[in-house]
Amino acid sequence: MASERQVHDIRVVMDAQAIDRALTRVAHEILERNKGTRDLALIGIRSRGVYIAERLRAKIRAIEATDIPTGIIDITLYRDDLSRSHQQPEVRGTQISFGIDDKRVVLVDDVLFTGRTIRAALDALIDLGRPRNVQLVVLVDRGHRELPIRPDYVGKNLPTAVDESVQVQLQESDGRDEVVIAPVEED
Repeated sequence: MASERQVHDIRVVMDAQAIDRALTRVAHEILERNKGTRDLALIGIRSRGVYIAERLRAKIRAIEATDIPTGIIDITLYRDDLSRSHQQPEVRGTQISFGIDDKRVVLVDDVLFTGRTIRAALDALIDLGRPRNVQLVVLVDRGHRELPIRPDYVGKNLPTAVDESVQVQLQESDGRDEVVIAPVEED
């Protein structure tokens, strides 16, 4: 990406190439830190974390010529803001077809902000078993943590204002790959 592109107060901070390069680097970092793929598993947090986990799986397969188990975790019922919501939550389910006991689980999400989503994902994961360790991958770390959570692997550190929104758009769900910063929309 040559430079940031700005359109109507929306700044594109990562394009498709930047996202791909970041995920390639993260895949190599995961393999280096874990000395390969032994006992490694990827678990994507619904929804965009799932697509990022699948992309990492494909990159690791291309590098190591081996496939690693990949699953999906739904944190809906573990959220700490359910009582504040006036809407009925949509539970889409966790899909993990392998045991996580004694695995090195790499939890994958798109944006790390307050840390509350990751806390919910950890609660959900621990209900499924006892992994050897849990590592965290995020495509974007935007700061403003409310909980003491820090990612192990980051695609891009992106300092933001609290009144900005970081939106990850992926081909699988949005028809394009880019990360944008936009003003928070008022209700």
